[in-house]
Amino acid sequence: MIKDLTRREFIKTASMAALAMMVPVEVFAANKTDADLVVYGKIFTSEGNQIVEAFAVKDGKFVYVGDKTGAKAFIKKGKTEVIDYTGKGLVMPACGNGHAHYLSAYAVKSFGTMIDYDDDVKKFMTEIVPSTVKKARETGAKAVYGMGWEYEKFKANLPTRQQLDAICSDIPMYFADEENHKSLVNTLLLVKAGVMAEDGTVLKKADDIRGGEIVFGADGTPTGFLKEQASTYVRSFLDNESLFNVDMAKATLAKVQEQLLSEGYTMYLDGYSTYFFNDVYYQAAQQFEKSGDMHFVLGFTYEIDSWMNLDEKLAKAADAKKFESSKVKPKWIKLFMDGTVESGTGFIDPVYLDGHQGIVNWTEEEITDITRKANEKGLTMHIHALGNAGVNRVVNSYINGGKPEMRNTVVHLRNVNEPDYKRIADNNIYVTSGMIWHHASNEQAEDYKTTLPGKMAYEGYPMKSFFDNGIPVSFHTDYPALSNSPDDPFGIIETALTGVCYFEGGDPWWTEELVTREQALTAMTIGCAKQMFLENERGSIKSGKYADFLLVTKDVLTCPVTEIHTAKTAATYFEGKKVFSM
Repeated sequence: MIKDLTRREFIKTASMAALAMMVPVEVFAANKTDADLVVYGKIFTSEGNQIVEAFAVKDGKFVYVGDKTGAKAFIKKGKTEVIDYTGKGLVMPACGNGHAHYLSAYAVKSFGTMIDYDDDVKKFMTEIVPSTVKKARETGAKAVYGMGWEYEKFKANLPTRQQLDAICSDIPMYFADEENHKSLVNTLLLVKAGVMAEDGTVLKKADDIRGGEIVFGADGTPTGFLKEQASTYVRSFLDNESLFNVDMAKATLAKVQEQLLSEGYTMYLDGYSTYFFNDVYYQAAQQFEKSGDMHFVLGFTYEIDSWMNLDEKLAKAADAKKFESSKVKPKWIKLFMDGTVESGTGFIDPVYLDGHQGIVNWTEEEITDITRKANEKGLTMHIHALGNAGVNRVVNSYINGGKPEMRNTVVHLRNVNEPDYKRIADNNIYVTSGMIWHHASNEQAEDYKTTLPGKMAYEGYPMKSFFDNGIPVSFHTDYPALSNSPDDPFGIIETALTGVCYFEGGDPWWTEELVTREQALTAMTIGCAKQMFLENERGSIKSGKYADFLLVTKDVLTCPVTEIHTAKTAATYFEGKKVFSM
């Protein structure tokens, strides 16, 4: 019979066990070897929330992770670089961004204009549009192109095609909003797209483009305001081959990499890689990697819109796998299930207070069929769905048509029906969550009460529920959408913990869904690696994995929560080499 422990003996034994767990000895150690680099400090590994004291790197990979004493055995004088980051902040795995639009945003910057969040209609019409037209004329561009106008600031006085025509009527004009869900165009582009004839005859009705809306005015003609898939359809009639070519794409990739590394991202899944309806970015990425200058892993999504020829696009998406390499991953099919709840185009149930239900692009049977075909071709689904009805339809389709091992993903998820959490977890469906979106100004929160039914008005983007239900979750910024929100990991962590954007203020929003620091860090490291099928190579600090890690200026695990956003990436390492420093 085992002797009963006294209370004092039990406490002593438990304390010693806990101490042993906190300070592991040669955890994940490989055979000792002369290391290229040894790092000391407070190190969050993203392996079960474990914190260690040191690691060693050899040939771009971690060869030891554990305590400081063990790491010293890997140091060879004159060969091994030693970084002592003790007391200076936090060392952590490099981050991933599970869905954003850096590629299209930086492309537009190269040949068009990015519009600031605070720009209003007056500035847009008197300064921005004229200067963009001037730039297009000077460069011989075949389109006047811009991105970033904010719908809430514009909706009361949306510019019309006639007003745009008064500034430029001889070059097609396209201005996307900050979310890329709406656009303003001139008459010439509507004519090129077959929406109108040159003599003004209307050729398409408001809902003739599936998944979108052509907005009409009191005169019975299009206003030039397009919603959802109507925007992508009309945009496809621009001369995209001349608008953005492979050389421009290579230069743009270098600029995108610069931003990613400066913020601490070394894994990135692009949310619309065929933005220009071609494969120029695929070609550019392949060439960029071969040059030896690529210091992050780039995932590509091939977007298929509901007005496109499905089988033709699926074949092209599968063919794009020829570009695959260690750093270029063309593995995903991107679809839009609906629009955005905030602008009234998300697919919700119950319906909006004015009686409409949003814009839905696909039937459940169609999504099920697409998922089955894509997964059979080795392609993973990546579907934008914000409204609870849209999320439910995607989940049903993944269960009925998908393979769990393909990690089919739902993106954004503003609202989720309670039973769907368990169904998502049970079927290995992945979620990439906009943790940065988990805030609203007091004015926005009040506005939602006038348009959204019941709890939807004050419950937005769930986060904690994903973790509570064991759902694989990564995070995304959706850059440049929500351009008034932080894009760096640390501003995002603070928002996810407080429900408040630090420079916006307002009251905490939906506090029941706030997450812990460890959960936020996990979602943006190993969570993103799993989403991108990289967890055996990247996403955590573990022996045998690539040494992708950050030196952070502040210990974001213990500092006051309202100071997390002040943390910066002091240095980014990719495969053991410093690729960014402040």
